Amino acid sequence: MSQRERDRLHWLKQAEAKQITQAQTAERMTVSERWVRKLLSRRKREGDRVVVHGLRGRRSNRRLAESLRRSAVELIGKQYRDFGPTLAAEYLQQHGPKVGKETVRKWMIEAGLWRAKRARVSKVHVWRARRESCGELVQWDTSVHAWLEDRGPATMYLVALIDDASNRLHARFVHADTAEQNMRVLWSYLERYGRPQAVYTDQAGMFQPTLARGWKRDDPGGKTETQIGRALRELGIEWIAAHSPQAKGRVERCFRTLQDRLVKGLRHAGVRSLEQANTYLEEVFLPFWSKRFVKQAASAAEAHRPLGKLELASILSVVETRRVANDYTVPWRGAKWQIPRTALRPGLRGSQLRIEQRLDGSMVARIEGEFVGLQRCEETAATRAPAQPPRKRFKPSPGQSRWMNGFRVAGSAAWRAYRQQHGEARST
Repeated sequence: MSQRERDRLHWLKQAEAKQITQAQTAERMTVSERWVRKLLSRRKREGDRVVVHGLRGRRSNRRLAESLRRSAVELIGKQYRDFGPTLAAEYLQQHGPKVGKETVRKWMIEAGLWRAKRARVSKVHVWRARRESCGELVQWDTSVHAWLEDRGPATMYLVALIDDASNRLHARFVHADTAEQNMRVLWSYLERYGRPQAVYTDQAGMFQPTLARGWKRDDPGGKTETQIGRALRELGIEWIAAHSPQAKGRVERCFRTLQDRLVKGLRHAGVRSLEQANTYLEEVFLPFWSKRFVKQAASAAEAHRPLGKLELASILSVVETRRVANDYTVPWRGAKWQIPRTALRPGLRGSQLRIEQRLDGSMVARIEGEFVGLQRCEETAATRAPAQPPRKRFKPSPGQSRWMNGFRVAGSAAWRAYRQQHGEARST
C-alpha cells in the first residue's frame, strides 16, 4: 500500500473504534460520509484491502494490442531508427492507428531504440519576454548542415527568419551564405509579410563591417555599413546585433528542431537537389510548422508595414558611388559602362552617380531620380594601344669598355664621336 492508503486505513480504524466521528473521517479522506459508511461495511468482509483500488494489478481495457506494439517497434527499427519518440509517433500515424508519443517512448526504451536523456544543466541567462505583435522583431540567421545527407550537395545553407512573437517561420535553401543570397530571402519575406520593425542577427561580416580601432561609426557610409546594413536603413528596419548565440535563442532552437525534423522529412520525401528541397519546404514543411509550432501573438495588432512605393529591386542590390568620365562612362570592377545618349544631362561629366548592380545581373544608374540602364563597353582591337618593339641596348666589347670609362671623363661629345666613328667602321 502507498502512504496515502495507509493514512486512509488509519482513519477508518479510528472511526470504527469511535475515536473520531464519520464526518471527521470523511473530511480527512476528502470523501462523503456515505462513502465512509460503505468502506466500514466492506472492511468487515474484505479487511484492510478495502483501501486499495480494485483495478490495481489488472490489465487496462484500453491497452493496445500486442501485435500493434510488435509491428510498431519493427517499423521504427527499420525506417525510423534515428527518430525521437515524438517524431516517430507522428510518422507512425501514416501506417496505422494513432499512438501517443509517451507510449512510443516506452516501447522504444523497452526495445533498446531510445535511451532516456538526463536534463542538461546549462548556464542561466536572463529571460526575455516575447514581443507582443507580429512584425515587432524578426530573428534572422543561417544554418549550414548536411540537409540532404548523402543524396545531394554535401553542404547547403538554410536562411531562416522567425517572428519573435508568434514563431512564424520563413526560410529558403541557398547555395552560399552571401549578402546577395540573404537579400533574395529578405525580398521574398518582404513581399509576403511586409516590413518588420526590427531584425535581430549575429555580428557577421555581411551585417557589420570589421573596422580599424578608432574608426568613426556615427554616420552611415561606405565604410561604416555593409550592403545589407544600407538596405535595412533604406527600408526603415532597425538592425539589432546579438552578442551571444543565447541572445537569439529562438532562432537557434528553431535550427535544432529543423536539423532533426526537416532532415528526416527531406529523406522521407526522397529530395535530392536544392530546388526540390525548397519546393518541399514551401509546400509541405512550412505549412506543417504553422500548424504545430506557431503561437498566437499577445496582441492582434500587426506591426508589419506596407512596402508602399519602395523599389525593392533598387534597395536590395549592390550599391556604390562612381564618378562619370568625360566619355560618359562609369567604371565598375575592371570594366567601363556606358550611359545611353537619351540619359545625358548638362553637368553630368565629373559628377557622382549611384550605381546599382541588381540581383538579376543588370547595371543601373540613378540620374536625377530616374533609373537608367547601363551597357558594358566592349574593348576592341582598334582601341587597344599597339605593342611597342623592345629597344636594343648597346653592349660594348671588353676593349671598348676601357675607352668608355675614359670618354665618360672627357665628356659626352667625345663619346658620341667615338660611337659614330666605330659604328660606321663596323657597318663597312
